[in-house]
This record gives sequence, C-alpha cells and structure tokens, in this order.
Amino acid sequence: MERLRQGPLSEHLDAYAAGVAEQGYAHHSLRQQIVVIADFSRWLKRKQIDVQTLNSEVVDRFLRLRRRPQRVRRGDPKALHRLLVMLRQTGVVKPDKPPVADNARSRITSAFRRYLLQECGRSPATLLNYVPVIEEFLSERFHDRTPNLAMLRAADVTGFVMRHARQLSPVRAKLMATALRSFFRHLRHRGAIATDLAGCVPTVPNWSLSTLPRFLPAATVERILERCDRKTPVGRRNHAILLLLARLGVRAGEVVGLSLDDIDWSTAQITIRGKGGKSAQLPLAADLGAALAVYLRHNRSGSRRRSSAASRPAAAGGRSGARRAQTALGVTAQFAFDKRPLEISPNLGALVGGHPRSYKELGRRGDASRL
Repeated sequence: MERLRQGPLSEHLDAYAAGVAEQGYAHHSLRQQIVVIADFSRWLKRKQIDVQTLNSEVVDRFLRLRRRPQRVRRGDPKALHRLLVMLRQTGVVKPDKPPVADNARSRITSAFRRYLLQECGRSPATLLNYVPVIEEFLSERFHDRTPNLAMLRAADVTGFVMRHARQLSPVRAKLMATALRSFFRHLRHRGAIATDLAGCVPTVPNWSLSTLPRFLPAATVERILERCDRKTPVGRRNHAILLLLARLGVRAGEVVGLSLDDIDWSTAQITIRGKGGKSAQLPLAADLGAALAVYLRHNRSGSRRRSSAASRPAAAGGRSGARRAQTALGVTAQFAFDKRPLEISPNLGALVGGHPRSYKELGRRGDASRL
C-alpha cells in the first residue's frame, strides 16, 4: 500500500483522485490511473526529478520507457497529461511554453482560478474540472476576438449547454453546468455582467437510477453490517467504515479526511471536516465508537500515522489501488454486498449512509439515540 505514496507526486494523489472521481470515472478506471501516477512518481524519485520541473517531455520520456516492456495501457498517457494540467492550473508546475503575451482571455480565467481558490476555498480538483469548461465556453463564444463579457446573453449560455450536454455523460454534463454557474456568479460579483446568467444555465436531468430509493432501509443496513467478518483485519476495517457512513451519513470525502485527532473520546464526539474548510461536531454513537476502538486496538496498534481507520480503505479483491481515493469507499461498500449477495442492486453501495443532512440534523438536536 505504501508504494503508492512514494516520490514527489504522493501529496497530489488525493486531489487528482477526487477530481477524476467527480467526473464520473468508474472505480477500475480510477484505480488504473492512480497506479500509473504512482509508478510515474517512483520513477521521478529514482531520476531525482522535482515536481516543479515537470513538463510534457518528461511525461513522454517515461511513457517511452514504459512501452518497452509493454506496460502502457490505453488510458495511461491521458491520465498523466490530465495530472500535468491539474498541476499547472494550481501553480505547482509552470506551463511548457510561457504565453507570448498576456491577453484578456487568460486574465479572465486566471481571475476565476483565484476566485475559486481564495474566495470559495475550492480544492485543486475543482479547478481541474471547472476551468477547462470556461476556457471552451469563451473560445466558442468569442473565437479569436477579445472577450467582451457585457455581450453575453442567455442564448449563449443555453446554446453551449445544449450542444455539449448531448456528448457528455449525465455526471459530466451536470459538472459542466455547475462550472458555468460558478463562473457567472463570479462575473456578477465582479460587476463584469449586469444579468444574472447563473440562473440561465439549464438544469441537466439525470434519469439513471431514478427509481432507486434515496437510502437503504434500516433493516437492510443492519444486514450489510452483519456481513463484515470482524474476526479479520479487513472485516473490522470495513465494519468501521460502513458504520461511519450509516450512523453519521457523512460523505466519502469526509470519511477519507478523518484523523485520530478528530475523535474526542472523553465527550463522545467526532469532528467532520467537509467542503470549503467547514467542520461540524457530531455525537459518536456507542456502536460506532466501539467499532473504531476495536479497529485501532487490533489493526493499528503499531502504526504512527494519525489517519483514521476509514482513511485507508482497500479496494475489493485485495488489490492496493487508490487507498485514500474517495471512490475506494464505494468499493468497500460494494465489497460488503458482494461478500454474500443480498436481494438488492450492488450499485446501492454508495447509498448506505442515507441522506447526510438528516443524520447531521439529528446530531445537532442531540437525538443520539436515533442515530
């Protein structure tokens, strides 16, 4: 597992995994992308190449060496270049060739990046998903001309969404719409546009799985928890993760971000750190606290890491994969279904936790017995 966190790219794995998962990639695809990036990171360490000096030539050199033993998968080049784009957008890596001259379009996108990072507290993964959408929108609307944002109209927005939504998966289409709304709110805040174009962005429907329940019945959740073999390290870990999802209704990313310092055993509370740097304290239910304590006592007694039980999930089938990627929690939940199948769809693994707001509302009211 630790081999995935070696080299200069180790600290950027989580941001990349979160960004790609948000785009709707499948678990196995994300796992393959993380593996090739981890291999690339170890190669950079051996060659003593700093992450700040990365460019397309270094990536191509690595891929050429990797092709000799025929170890290059079809998606490997795209994954590495996608990583390079993310590192450039966050300022970790400089562009291959500096722009010939500063232009109005680059200033607009640069201001939007600063808005996302500094004012909205967004992660590098958000920039990876949002900025390319805005660059494409400005390119299609103004071509080679200097962008005149005051000329933007609702028809420009709806036309762009309608053209591209047909070519994208529902998840990516909704992500495109979200990026545009954020961009237009930024422009309105700056006073660059007079019309609230964010309200003109069409809603992208997603009818897939629309007949499925929003969360699993309580009896089904308990049956899933019973399938964890708590006599084994993997079973104890899975039981702790699934209890976190089921009892607190937290997001996958919030579980991944937990550390031992977030658990206050004396007051039976746990601190959940969500999006935008926000945090909330929730009651630590007795069964959840017991599951975490058992895991830490038997599985992590010799570890010096402060990450919690749920921040190191393993992919099903024993493969290492992206242990701290958010989608690995979905794999863990699906593993519980696949252990001994229930009469439900395995796609419901992500729905074990129910609706996050309902559980957090119970926590705020102090109704811990209902948790």
